[in-house]
Amino acid sequence: MADSNKLSLDELFDRLERMPVPEGYKVEIVEGAIYMSPQRHIHWEIILGIVEQLRAKYPRSRTASDVRIDFPGQLNGFCCDVATFKEGAARDDEGRWRYENVEFVAEVISKSTARNDYGPKKDAFALAGVPVYIIVDPYVGECLLFTDPKDGKYRSGPPLKFGDPIDLTDTVVGLTLATDEFPRD
Repeated sequence: MADSNKLSLDELFDRLERMPVPEGYKVEIVEGAIYMSPQRHIHWEIILGIVEQLRAKYPRSRTASDVRIDFPGQLNGFCCDVATFKEGAARDDEGRWRYENVEFVAEVISKSTARNDYGPKKDAFALAGVPVYIIVDPYVGECLLFTDPKDGKYRSGPPLKFGDPIDLTDTVVGLTLATDEFPRD
């Protein structure tokens, strides 16, 4: 990301921090646009379910939720629902994780911002080389798995219904995520 874009992104986040964002809303910047989406309890249950299972491999120090990570593209400051980082990864001088160290991202969609998760965010994650990206959709009760990014595109399989395991044993994650307790909305 060019310095001028990074400064502009920093300025946008500085202004957001001074705004009265309603309690229970997540705010992120996607392609220069600011999005706020409500964090519902069902959303949190799924996020927690994923994080609890990832703890078999990732310590708390390499797991994040709803913290800013700047990704390639025009003004992309995402606050991923779940992100994990490579062993030995360190935050930058400003205390932020580098996208180059992200190994896994999961996004639980909200109706108002689903387009971002399926479109520009997926594209940015693939461009960044994030090895594993999962979209969890509680409205239809399914997950989409994206792996092996090459040339800014992911390989993907068929949708997995809630209850089907997400087999990540052949990825950097190296485990299987159970989805049978994910609630539907």
